[in-house]
Amino acid sequence: MRADFGDAWVYESIVGAVPGAALSAPVAVGLQIVVFEAGILALAAAYDLWDAVPVGTVAVGVAAVGSLLMLTLGDENRTLDVSPRYYRLLFGSSIEVVLAVLAFSGVVTHLFVVDPAAAGPPAVLLRLLPVAVAPAGEPIVAELFGERPPAPAVFLALVVVWDLCYRIGTSWWTAIVSLYRELRLECGAGTRPRFRRLDALNVGFAFVQLALVPFVADRPVLLAALVGHVVAVTVVSGAAIALSLAAE
Repeated sequence: MRADFGDAWVYESIVGAVPGAALSAPVAVGLQIVVFEAGILALAAAYDLWDAVPVGTVAVGVAAVGSLLMLTLGDENRTLDVSPRYYRLLFGSSIEVVLAVLAFSGVVTHLFVVDPAAAGPPAVLLRLLPVAVAPAGEPIVAELFGERPPAPAVFLALVVVWDLCYRIGTSWWTAIVSLYRELRLECGAGTRPRFRRLDALNVGFAFVQLALVPFVADRPVLLAALVGHVVAVTVVSGAAIALSLAAE
């Protein structure tokens, strides 16, 4: 179903606002994959950055799954009998954008400040320790794009990172609102099984993000953030599912 503005996530509003286009979910997601993957391959060929293609391709795939999830959750949520407050919280607040900005800012800070600092000599306090501290490997940006990263490649990488962060922010917010729904709101007859299915889909998307683990396995901060996010969404959405089952 077509979402009205104010009753949809920002991504849905963008898809619905393309002039002259009425894109179905598969077409919108397919177009997203084609555009991003074509950009990745073109820049890899132009700047000999083939080492960056695997992580870029996996990131685009994860983001595409997130897009499909958002469109599915949006369409199905709007058909369920529940308090209007649920819809105002889930769609109208745009909190998912705020969470995405926080996640994106954290990733950028790590990529351009924390990671390069970790790759240099150990900090003064670490030098005082009785055991030697091995220097970290190359910063991620240098490892993927070289010592003098091409601006177009970094630009596209940050767009893909934002795409991921936005979908992660939406997953966070969906889990939180689902738990609030089960704690404070009344649901119509027969809606709880469908809500549980949507909550399970959100957990499934969180687990899809573990496809990124091999690319951050040697980066403790990013690894902890990724795994922590998956655990948090699983716990909160799982609590919502448990409360829903208990209420029947």
